Amino acid sequence: MTDETRGKGGEPRQQTTDRDRTMTTAQGGPISDDQNSLTAGPRGPVLMEDHVFREKMFHFDHERIPERVVHARGYGVHGHFELKEAIPELSAADIFQRVGEKTPTFTRFSTVAGNKGSFDLARDVRGFATKFYTKEGNWDLVGNNIPVFFIQDAMKFPDLVHSVKAAPDRGFPQAQSAHDNFWDFISLSPEAIHMTLWQMSDRAIPRSFRFMEGFGVHTFRLVNAEGKSHYVKFHWKPKQGLQSVVWNEALKINGADPDFHRRDMWDAIDAGDFPQWDLGIQVFDDEFADNFEFDILDATKLIPEEQVPVRIIGTLTLDANVDNFFAETEQVAFCTQNIVRGIDHTNDPLLQGRNFSYLDTQLKRLGGPNFTHIPINAPKCPFHNFQQDGHMAMHNPKGRVNYEPNSWGEDGNPRENPEIGFKSYPEEVSGTKQRVRSETFADHYSQARQFYISQTKIEQQHIAAGYTFELSKCQEEPIRLRVLSHLMNVHDDLAKQVAEGLGVTQMPEPATPAREPITDLPPSDALSILKNGPDSFAGRKLGLYLTDGAEAAVVEALEKAFADEGAMVAIVTPHIQGVTLSDGSTRAADEKIDGGPSVVFDAVALVFSDDASGKIAKNKPSQDFVSDAYAHNKFIAWTKAAEPLLKAAGADDMDGGMMEVSPDNATDFAKTCRKLRFWEREEKLNWE
Repeated sequence: MTDETRGKGGEPRQQTTDRDRTMTTAQGGPISDDQNSLTAGPRGPVLMEDHVFREKMFHFDHERIPERVVHARGYGVHGHFELKEAIPELSAADIFQRVGEKTPTFTRFSTVAGNKGSFDLARDVRGFATKFYTKEGNWDLVGNNIPVFFIQDAMKFPDLVHSVKAAPDRGFPQAQSAHDNFWDFISLSPEAIHMTLWQMSDRAIPRSFRFMEGFGVHTFRLVNAEGKSHYVKFHWKPKQGLQSVVWNEALKINGADPDFHRRDMWDAIDAGDFPQWDLGIQVFDDEFADNFEFDILDATKLIPEEQVPVRIIGTLTLDANVDNFFAETEQVAFCTQNIVRGIDHTNDPLLQGRNFSYLDTQLKRLGGPNFTHIPINAPKCPFHNFQQDGHMAMHNPKGRVNYEPNSWGEDGNPRENPEIGFKSYPEEVSGTKQRVRSETFADHYSQARQFYISQTKIEQQHIAAGYTFELSKCQEEPIRLRVLSHLMNVHDDLAKQVAEGLGVTQMPEPATPAREPITDLPPSDALSILKNGPDSFAGRKLGLYLTDGAEAAVVEALEKAFADEGAMVAIVTPHIQGVTLSDGSTRAADEKIDGGPSVVFDAVALVFSDDASGKIAKNKPSQDFVSDAYAHNKFIAWTKAAEPLLKAAGADDMDGGMMEVSPDNATDFAKTCRKLRFWEREEKLNWE
């Protein structure tokens, strides 16, 4: 017997057959199709009888306890939603009827891939989930900061998450997609390419939860009191404007403050700087859906705002930090199936799978069916039913009646109400039971190209750099080449930049598209961060580095200018006890220089005395403070005594992002900082 016919330990190896290699359910039943859920027709709803999907998702939902499988690292904030425009013609939802009415909310932001102990600035999708405590029950809008997703069918969700999580044999990498498993899955799943364009863009490394958009991702329905339906996509538009960081900056923030996003939100709300988002809706009818270039049920696609404008109907304000992180942020349970009268689901197969998965997950994570008894999950409106018992039941039916229908007629005996009760939209559904992906889902590259050409040149360079960095962490060359073969179907320039960055000299053949890409879709400015930046420095933070003897008039002018701008100022000093200024006044330190690097600020100012100039210039943390700010394209203000430090840090090549500051021009510097970054510097530095 040869070595090839022996297994571990030298025992004879059994010959394998086709049956041995066949994928099966946990019950041993062979699986014919592991790619698609069972639907009623190609675009019909997912059927509850799909035992293969239910078993797969059931096991996936229960494989982690007690931490969430995904979105484990989150941060929650209380707030309210105020309706600005009533839409009774579109929806019977009570929350949309009365202008000026405020509805309590709880919003949880999160990363997706990392565990609870991972860092905030991972390159990752950000969850953006809001629970509305409406007068007719809880509505959960469970979305992300990116409007599309990796997959089209929830059948593939366990595979996607398994691929991006730490490898099961070695337990790493944590909160990172830069490894073979993830890109192997992506390279074999062309439907994910559009999403990876967003993931490799600056959208995946936001400066703050406060400075990112939110999207409901799926197409939902709005149904009015007469039963008329319109399709809708939900958008959150930050009033603070959009802002991200650069990759090198993200890496250093994770080292300096792994809780950077959490701290930023806490500090802003604690200071009374309450972040706000406008809720917008894209509403369209069957005629638009039938004529749109792509399938509105495909979660890997978006609808450009130029084709269907976003209509603003209300504003979300986050104005209260939690009292207890575990009781509120950790125990909050969001479910996409939590909708109210006037809002309904569609047949999007990813949404249908989420509706099953979320409830199933809460059962395991929160110990039983009574997680709605936990205060953060309980409705704030009256609620009555006959549900009873189970783990940690806090509310049971009173009296002898615990069933329905009944004839007792006791006070408090709940009855169904056809007039105000939830009714599903009576969509006609028919079709052959089958596992198949609709042909209308087959275009995987057109919108990826549209996203790329909608970006500024700087943003395009960042996308190419993101792919280059991530693929450089893949040890297997075939994986890198397969991804390149997909990028060749997106845009030649992107594919060439990534290939050059990887050192690929022989390009692979382009991947064969399932459907020929559309190459003349117009750019959409709404898809760019830099084209939608803020027009002020409000909500941002200036790092003001001071030494003893710094000119008081300059310090006071900067503090006033940035306060007038609505920004925060953090004092950084050589020693934690703070400094004494030229007029004898003092400033307490918020950060010591080696604990307050420039990466945690949006702009910096250096106000030194002549006596401290030489010593500070030789200080390595001070050099890093300046060199990082310069390399990350931040605006820098400085006084004459800081020139030796600028030179030592390699930042003495003065450009339009630098200003010698005085009491007379501090306001000018604050206004200059409204641009957030001096991107012209990046071309010169070629940092990426």
